[in-house]
Amino acid sequence: MAKREVEIVVLSDIHLGTYGCHAKELLKYLKSIRPGILILNGDIIDIWQFSKSYFPESHLKVLRRIMKYVGEGIPVYYLTGNHDELLRKFADFEMGSLRLQNKLVLDIDGKKAWIFHGDIFDVTMQYSKWLARLGAIGYDSLILLNTFINFLLKAIGREKMSFSKKIKSSVKNAVKFVNDFEQTAADIAIEKQYDYVICGHIHQPEMKEINNGEGRVMYLNSGDWVESLTALEYTRGQWSVYEYRPEEFAGGQEEDDFTEDREDLHSKVDIRVLYQHLTGAQIKDK
Repeated sequence: MAKREVEIVVLSDIHLGTYGCHAKELLKYLKSIRPGILILNGDIIDIWQFSKSYFPESHLKVLRRIMKYVGEGIPVYYLTGNHDELLRKFADFEMGSLRLQNKLVLDIDGKKAWIFHGDIFDVTMQYSKWLARLGAIGYDSLILLNTFINFLLKAIGREKMSFSKKIKSSVKNAVKFVNDFEQTAADIAIEKQYDYVICGHIHQPEMKEINNGEGRVMYLNSGDWVESLTALEYTRGQWSVYEYRPEEFAGGQEEDDFTEDREDLHSKVDIRVLYQHLTGAQIKDK
């Protein structure tokens, strides 16, 4: 299967180590592209909800795929988020082409991009972390319930639904939070004279120009790999929101999986050592 050449790929809110993470779908996407630069914009490994009893092989394969890019010399930036904030003490860590940072300013074809996770705009995160952690547990439980309901809906021939998306689009406070988040990011970016501001955190894929009367900026959000299954891609001077569609990967790719996994085995031990070193956690074989 020919790989798509993409100049820049931005992923966020993968939440490896949680039941809601769509690691298998993400792996298919990663195997279908060859990025010039890969930016992991926070909440990649969910250290908040990490359980020693749950880190399946599919999640480990995502890490191995990322490290394969590093082995090929592709620049990979891991920007920390709130769910992997324990990694912030290792900011400026480098290993080959892998760089661990809290934020990133990148020159893209003569334009400046300000890239960071976005949890600094979340008042709950700043002043009531225990409440934010409780909310994360509730969100993960909602995703599990949603998965079960969608299984039943599929069995009776009905379309799937997303509880979280319905809440975000119908609850006034949730809509206001998203709007305030986007506006705040845009206002600061305009003040700092950036051309792009790229965030994650709110699990809401978006790409739009925001004008506050003092200037304008392109606001982008890469969404997540729990519900939206989206990424940001930059190619030939244009940004786009990629949305995973199962039909694009029906047949063909599975034949390559065994061969590619064998090629990745050499990085398996290195991934375990790096992960355990940074998080202090242990990964068990499943």
